[in-house]
Amino acid sequence: MKSTKKVQELREKDEAGLIAREKELAEQLFALRLQKVTGQLEKPSKVREAKRELARVMTVQREKRSAG
Repeated sequence: MKSTKKVQELREKDEAGLIAREKELAEQLFALRLQKVTGQLEKPSKVREAKRELARVMTVQREKRSAG
């Protein structure tokens, strides 16, 4: 499965890497939403993908915080 590989890659990153990825995805999501509102978004599925990836990053961060 694709998402399993993505989660494994995220779990290998350190906290700083996860924070950087979270910021990057948040900015990307903002840009995609802006494009959607202005009618310039070619693939609406990109919004969903960005939201899911952001959720994965946040979940891994929460796992790391609770683990130790």
